[in-house]
Amino acid sequence: MNWALVSLSAPLVTALLLLLLNRRSGALALTGALLSLVAAGFALQSVLDGGPQTLNLGGWDSPLGIRFSLFPVNALLLVFTALVQVLVALYAWLARHSKTRDSDFWPLSSLLHACLNALWLSSDLFNWYVTLELLGLAAVAMVTLSGPKAYIPALRYLMLSLAGSLCYLLGVALLYGQYGTMDIDALAGHTDATPATQMALLAMTLGLFIKGALWPLHAWLPGAHASAPAAVSALLSALVVKGPLYILWLLWTQVAPESLRPTAGLMMAVAGIAALLLGGWAALRTPFIKNLVAYSTVAQLGYALLALGLLLRWQTPSLEQALWLFVMAHGLAKVSLFLSAGELQAAVGSRRVSALRGATQRLPVAMFAFAVAGGSLIGLPPSGGFIAKWELLMPLFAEPVRWWWAMGVLLGTLASAAYVFRPVAAAFYRVDDSRRPLSADPLGQWLAMLPALLVWGMALNSESLIVWLGGTP
Repeated sequence: MNWALVSLSAPLVTALLLLLLNRRSGALALTGALLSLVAAGFALQSVLDGGPQTLNLGGWDSPLGIRFSLFPVNALLLVFTALVQVLVALYAWLARHSKTRDSDFWPLSSLLHACLNALWLSSDLFNWYVTLELLGLAAVAMVTLSGPKAYIPALRYLMLSLAGSLCYLLGVALLYGQYGTMDIDALAGHTDATPATQMALLAMTLGLFIKGALWPLHAWLPGAHASAPAAVSALLSALVVKGPLYILWLLWTQVAPESLRPTAGLMMAVAGIAALLLGGWAALRTPFIKNLVAYSTVAQLGYALLALGLLLRWQTPSLEQALWLFVMAHGLAKVSLFLSAGELQAAVGSRRVSALRGATQRLPVAMFAFAVAGGSLIGLPPSGGFIAKWELLMPLFAEPVRWWWAMGVLLGTLASAAYVFRPVAAAFYRVDDSRRPLSADPLGQWLAMLPALLVWGMALNSESLIVWLGGTP
């Protein structure tokens, strides 16, 4: 647990130093993220060797104290979060087209990193509320770094985030009023399907759907992601929306009464299929590059929501593994997609997909990064997206009655292929090489490529990932 605390403290101390010293240093922020990554790696190794760990901060026991817990899933999320932070920080610091090099991005991104780590480690409902609020405020502030054009999307994000927080807090209050505790372990197995409990779970689920941009409560996401700088969009899509999903997972697998889980699971699974299809349709129709990538986040979160819903119905371990494999594969792919989209937009001087004509001739690395990351979204082997989809499909093919869920996954895959193919097809359109030279940044394009290579490299360690994700809180 000590290493987990170091992983949490490193970005928090970095954010405070950047603010107190009034510096906007990419080198310092990157150092903090690297320290957090190393500490998270040791934390993961310690929990794999010694089993789950807990820590009561200040020596205060539950329900008064704050309890941190460490188990394989959240230890792996600590590593994943730090890795994404390092990849995005490298791009934001070194890429010529990055709009965050000398901005408030650095303290805000470090604060966002610390908030996420605190969320992963927390084990009670109210501390999740606190970390969600801090996470949302940091994310909204980062969206505004693009200037006045981002103020309206950021305000919409803020208002909807606050609405989600109020729903979640109402549910916390109802559960506390009925059971007298907010600790997850104390609530696990002791909740009943009373009207108050059902209302609490409904309110909290609605709040988490809003904050996690889960279909159909995703209205804030496309505008915020498309308006933010590329590095910010990468963090929002790869990390921020995964925090509410993590809470939703623990809320329904640990806190909710077992009698309510199958019904809730069915509703989540249906919402997941709808997200795959309708989010994919929106991505297919939008004329703008970053909007396409933003809508694909809505669609791709449908896989995770489907896996969670079916997990609640069938209690199949591979579905839990599929859920977190999707989270990590999607996160790495989205970092690459947003960074490469930012490079493409800056180079061609347009936000439109149609402006990518000839990009394979003039911006081959950025376009290849986009295509490789998109291949993981589609689920092409041997990418991380393929491994996750395989874990999801195995229990669906186990019984004929489950096959229609697999049909939903197939339709979602076809939708993914369609919207990924749009910009790739435009890029292969041959154009006159005599047009004005593009403002290409080779280093920025290679930095956008790195996460795409990592998501395909997940297949090399897929067996270990599946074993690690077999751990339960």
